[in-house]
Amino acid sequence: MPLDDKTRTELEAAVYRRLAEHLNARPDVQNIDLMNLAGFCRNCLSNWMKEAADQKGIPMSKDESREIVYGMPYEEWRAKHQKEATPEQKASFEKSHRH
Repeated sequence: MPLDDKTRTELEAAVYRRLAEHLNARPDVQNIDLMNLAGFCRNCLSNWMKEAADQKGIPMSKDESREIVYGMPYEEWRAKHQKEATPEQKASFEKSHRH
């Protein structure tokens, strides 16, 4: 069944909101784990949010886009949930993200 543009956008928005809710419910999953497994993380999502706003001419700061994705100010999220990456996590990141 083909979708019209409005319906497709609404479905995509619902999927994004569910992904954000899922990630917010799993603060134990560190960004480095997401990067190592999927090649993107919460910061990527916030960067994509800001880029989309920029393309539409909507003023949005990096801090604002991060708060949308993290559900709270980024520094607050980091203080509550971010852990120091293990040597294994760092090695995996270096191996999978060579430039």
